[in-house]
Amino acid sequence: LQVFDEEGKDVTPHPLFHSDPNTVVPRQGKLLASSAYFGATGSVFLSSFSMHQPSGANASLEQKRSCLLTSYNFSDVQVRQEEIKEELTKADLDRRVDLYLTETETIWMLDMPSVVVSVESEDAGRVLERNRIYVDICTNRPGSDRFVEKMMQTVNGAAKNKEVQCDKIIMEDKGMMVTSWDLYDSFHVSEIEPTSKAEGSRTTTGKSSKPHTTKEHDQTTSVSSDRGSTTSTMILESAVLARIHEEEECHSEAILTSENFQQDLFFMERLLMENIFQPKLAAYRQFPVLTDRNVTSDTSGTVAAVKEAKQEKHDKEKKDKEEQKEAFIDPSILSGLNKTPEEIVPPRLEQLWSYVCDLTNGHSVSSMVWSKVNPDLLAVGYGAFDFKEQKKGLACCWSLKNPMWPERIFQCEHGVTALDFSMASPNLLAVGMYNGSVAIYDVRSCNDAALLDSSESSNKHTGPVWQLRWVEQDRGATGDGKKERLISISADGRITEWLIQKRLDCSDLMKIKRTESEKKKLPGEKERKSEALISQQAAGMCFDFHPKDTNFYLAGTEEGHIHQCSCSCNEPFLKTYRGHKGPVYKVAWNPFSTDMFLSCSADWSIILWHQDSQTPILTFSSATAFVHDIMWSPKSAFIFAAANESRVEIWDLSVSTLNPMISRFANPRVKFTSVLFAKNTNCLLVGDSKGEVSVFELQNLAAPNSNKV
Repeated sequence: LQVFDEEGKDVTPHPLFHSDPNTVVPRQGKLLASSAYFGATGSVFLSSFSMHQPSGANASLEQKRSCLLTSYNFSDVQVRQEEIKEELTKADLDRRVDLYLTETETIWMLDMPSVVVSVESEDAGRVLERNRIYVDICTNRPGSDRFVEKMMQTVNGAAKNKEVQCDKIIMEDKGMMVTSWDLYDSFHVSEIEPTSKAEGSRTTTGKSSKPHTTKEHDQTTSVSSDRGSTTSTMILESAVLARIHEEEECHSEAILTSENFQQDLFFMERLLMENIFQPKLAAYRQFPVLTDRNVTSDTSGTVAAVKEAKQEKHDKEKKDKEEQKEAFIDPSILSGLNKTPEEIVPPRLEQLWSYVCDLTNGHSVSSMVWSKVNPDLLAVGYGAFDFKEQKKGLACCWSLKNPMWPERIFQCEHGVTALDFSMASPNLLAVGMYNGSVAIYDVRSCNDAALLDSSESSNKHTGPVWQLRWVEQDRGATGDGKKERLISISADGRITEWLIQKRLDCSDLMKIKRTESEKKKLPGEKERKSEALISQQAAGMCFDFHPKDTNFYLAGTEEGHIHQCSCSCNEPFLKTYRGHKGPVYKVAWNPFSTDMFLSCSADWSIILWHQDSQTPILTFSSATAFVHDIMWSPKSAFIFAAANESRVEIWDLSVSTLNPMISRFANPRVKFTSVLFAKNTNCLLVGDSKGEVSVFELQNLAAPNSNKV
């Protein structure tokens, strides 16, 4: 840059400072260094330049100053261009340098939302609707009474100052006496408690309150330290007591839920039941009743015991006389004996106890069965026989070791009508229900859910399952041993065999067809036309397999007929026994004389049959009531029990065929529904319509020696 005057002469000033090209100036401080240098030398240069300049040229001096500033800046630029770059050695060139390229975040310099929406977008319809509404509002607003412009000013709430004076705090000093062990327990509990949170809160409050500690703090601490010592003691004591109480509750709950405690309770319950029912159980098992041999020296106690024994003896004699009056005794019993009738004690039923609880109360006993391997385990089914009285059923397993509560309780959605224990797997209990379903339960498990259920079977029963039984059959020459099958009979007219696999499935053994009743034609009577049957199948009510040959079985129907059937024969019926006028409720083969069987019916009668004769041998009818159940005695071929609605009867065919040996009347509004003999004792179990299973002892009943009827 050159500066010329008015005459055209070059008056460009020469710089006094020449930069050294070998000097490297730091890049960051160039501007600062140049400005500092100018501030240090520029004033000296200007002063020296003004001394050699004439006094009259002030305007030209200002121009020269600007030229000096410009020339100085220009020289500074030249110094920057003449800087020597750093030279790289061969080692620097050979050195490996890693460069990482990363994408920076997107920076929006300007973001303006769009005010236009495409017609094809999803929100186009909503935007058009809003625009239409807005246009309508705008067009209807002018001159409309609905739109009014108003302005109002709210009143600012005036600030109020409130002061509350509380009652005077009264401090009291209280003392209490504690023992050394109380102190030890309290401090021991306080050491165990986790105090991390409390310490953290204390440290934070302490730090925040340090700058504000003044004389007031010292005064408060001095006052509260004296009066608040008792309060802190009381708070600590209450906290310790609460902690101890919670620990005791948790500990007691853990004890109650522990397996060892449950097992101990189970054993204790067994001991208590044995002590309470010891005389009854001894009489049931035909053992002598144990008495307390400890003789006390108290005379009054001895006298009271003697009086009590006399009173019990008197009551027993009175009860025996009443039982003798109620019982129906055949005179032939007394005629064949040498003793007088007053000296003979008649046979009777002595009640020992009853299986009943709150769950079973109100449910009718439908069936009973003993376990095949455990003679002390009894399974009882509860369900109503009447269609109008149907409700949920129960299947309970009772034990002689606890007559007050069942060992297992299986809740069923429908009434239980039949049940039976398996022989091959004694833990399996098959249950038949009123809706036609069949379920199998495991009595070893405490879970009341069924192992198998026929709900998924397409060929299940459509009517009530009136009887259910596990039957052992010979495998024949193909295999050794016996095969067990589950057989059921239902009101839908089918006798079904159930296949136990992953699920319950069934196949029909036989479908019971209706048969025309054989009526004798009177002389001179015209032949009647056969009436058309509503259904070709007859409802099955009961069945019983032959005790020696399980290929043959009897099936009782609702028509009153009894059919003899075979599992290996193609014909539906081998024989048909006609004698009952109502539904046959039970058929039972004699376990000793296997060619004889009994049947009971709703026609108030019990009939004794011979398998080779289709006419009844004997008919027993002692009361005008339905006979629901019968059973042969396991100890005699002549004795059987029958349960009708009004009473339970014991018949002895060797003594009388006209009247029962023993009769026990039911309580008012109670009906007997089922009977079951005990296996190893002279006891009889009777179920009624109120859910009670009574255990009776057969006293003074001698079983005949002969095993043939």
